[in-house]
Amino acid sequence: TGPMSSECLGNLLCITLNAEYFEDKYLSFSVVDQYGIAWELDEDMASQCGYTVTYSNWSKIEFRASALSCHSRLGEDMFIITVEIKASHSADMKNATTHLKSASCSYSPWSPRELVCGSNYMEVSVRREVPQTVKDFIQDEPEDWNLVFPEAKAGEASIWQIVFHQPEEKTALLVSDAWSAGYGLNITDTRVVLRIPYSAAQIQLVKDHGITFSTVRSSTFYKQQWMILMVDTAVACPVDGVDYTNKTIIWTVPKYIQPDSAGETSFKDVLVEAGVDLHKLSAKEMASRKYVLLNDLNAIAMRIPIGAEGGYYKTSVSSGQHGTKYAINLFLEHQWEDNKWGLTKYIIIKEIETPFEQVELAITNNSNLSLRLMNVTVGTFLPDVKLVNLTFEGVTVAIPQAVQHGYLTYEIRYTNGSKDYIIQVPLDAPSIKKEYMGADVRAYTLNVTLAFIIRPTSETFTVPVITVSAAKDAVLPSARGFCDGRNLHLIITHGNVDQNWLPFISGRRLTPESVKKYNYSLKDNGTHLAISVPFLSSHVNYEDFHASGIKASLHLTLKDGITLANRREFSVSCTFSPSQLIQCLPNGTVVITAVKLVGDADLDTSLFVLRDRRCKPSLVTEKTATFKINVNTCGTSRKFNSTTMTYENDVLYFRPGNDTPVYRLKFVCWYAIKQALDVQYESKKSPLPSIKPGFGSLTLSLKLFKEKSYTEPYRELEYPVVKYLREALYFEVELLQPKDVRLELNLDDCWATNSQSQDSLPQWPILING
Repeated sequence: TGPMSSECLGNLLCITLNAEYFEDKYLSFSVVDQYGIAWELDEDMASQCGYTVTYSNWSKIEFRASALSCHSRLGEDMFIITVEIKASHSADMKNATTHLKSASCSYSPWSPRELVCGSNYMEVSVRREVPQTVKDFIQDEPEDWNLVFPEAKAGEASIWQIVFHQPEEKTALLVSDAWSAGYGLNITDTRVVLRIPYSAAQIQLVKDHGITFSTVRSSTFYKQQWMILMVDTAVACPVDGVDYTNKTIIWTVPKYIQPDSAGETSFKDVLVEAGVDLHKLSAKEMASRKYVLLNDLNAIAMRIPIGAEGGYYKTSVSSGQHGTKYAINLFLEHQWEDNKWGLTKYIIIKEIETPFEQVELAITNNSNLSLRLMNVTVGTFLPDVKLVNLTFEGVTVAIPQAVQHGYLTYEIRYTNGSKDYIIQVPLDAPSIKKEYMGADVRAYTLNVTLAFIIRPTSETFTVPVITVSAAKDAVLPSARGFCDGRNLHLIITHGNVDQNWLPFISGRRLTPESVKKYNYSLKDNGTHLAISVPFLSSHVNYEDFHASGIKASLHLTLKDGITLANRREFSVSCTFSPSQLIQCLPNGTVVITAVKLVGDADLDTSLFVLRDRRCKPSLVTEKTATFKINVNTCGTSRKFNSTTMTYENDVLYFRPGNDTPVYRLKFVCWYAIKQALDVQYESKKSPLPSIKPGFGSLTLSLKLFKEKSYTEPYRELEYPVVKYLREALYFEVELLQPKDVRLELNLDDCWATNSQSQDSLPQWPILING
């Protein structure tokens, strides 16, 4: 219980940190010596002094210390170690919490020689011979020793020199130099200890039975009273020897390898035991886990099924891809007797990882369209994975800030330690792409990249998540059309799918430039798009022509702004008075416009002529030809009767080589003759005017206000205005022309019509009898 627990495992002390206290925190480890001084560990000091910090089994953190470590306090068959651990939420270790743990372990008996192959160092400790001096033996003078061995010092026993035996030379290092080179040297009352990091310069790689060993052959000299004593401190540890076959780990360790067995001539196995995480396993326990321990004449081998109990899967990354490795911390103890050392205890701690295996992650779309919520589950992950940030639309945000963008993340943990992540985001979030699919369906696309970090290696990987959900919530734009005496109008009510749709007329996109060029009107207030096109326009289709009227239509297409695919089509058709095509001016000038019908698509309007074929149009568009002539020219005929004078002509179209016209448009102008005109005049000295009935043209303005205070009229962009039956309307009528201060405006009857013609039907009365 508590933040730490300790366990004695042979000549090692193991302190395990509780993940509940230390998960996701930065840690520093220090060892407290007998004087209360805390020595902070780094990798070099740990391997030199016999300490190991391992992160295994996802969040499991272990601190291991050798009984003969630099700062252990040795007693009779016992060693005591005190560890100080600081934990902080920041890398600079600010506001760190300090935890102190002191533990003691009994260890007995010591073998004459003990070899340890740890994960970060090799250690050899041998029994120190303590020769007895003859009673009353008179020592030589110290000066004599100093002449032969200047390094020897008087007083207490101490290691003073180590010699490394290499094929090409021997290297001797004083104690201080050996410590500077990273070696750990120590002497107790009964033992001499040499600790060698795997990165040491004097290490040699040697093959034995096809397996590579990291070896050091060395002799350590120490002074005991007035004698120089030497012990063999050679050690060899396997570097490889692991194979993977048929989903099985095979770890092989040869017996009696050089230099561990140098000078030995007889061997006898005393003990071969193995286990996991420094815990020995019985034969029954191994069989239950399907482990196999083989001990033959030349080698010891362990067979472990990949995925077996005792190991664990860990997350890994290769070339940016997410995957796993199976890891297991094996332990082997081999004891043998020989003619040189008597009993040797050989312990190997082997951390094994299987090769990387890519794992496909499942991305499940559980979106709830009724709640308008996208919900995606990504997994399954091992416990050593943590989601750290999201990237969408090129923006990367940390998980705590993602909620500000509408993204909620949840971690779902399962009983076996694995977990899934759930990403939730509203359909209407700005980063969700919305696309109209047809009918009443819209597609919502979530495109987000999840970034994860692996503990404790700090490796990172990303998982792109692209999911599409379809909802029947599309609201298409709708339109209503109408005409006045001169224009065709379309008012389009926006839906929720046409934000990027573009208006086209006759295959041409309506832009501010084209609108200005053709004298159109195009207004968009965010909810409505209003388009007005003159009756005589290049983009109006003329479908039929009778004396009673001309049927004209305007076709508008909304196209996708990216693909330009047709999305929606609207049209308005109206019948216009033929008088729109002709102007009979009082000075005898006639302006006539001929229109090309839809069925006459192959006609070239520039080739329209009058009866006198030399008379050609003065203005030509794709669908119209306009002539401006005097009634006495271009073959115009004239007729008289008692009241009118009539002028007639035809607009004609001839195909090449054919004198029969394929198009004929007759136009007529009537002028009244013997007409009596009322001429109004007044004398300069006329009396004050009196009020008399009469007729004339007035310029009026009509405005609709929002309420009876008449303070805020409806703006042009707000039309059309929707009102309900029996709802009061507030109009203001103003006389603009003529500006005669003597005039007063009184309203008698006012009504509304569908067009600018006051005689058109139906009519809606606004004011009756004043």
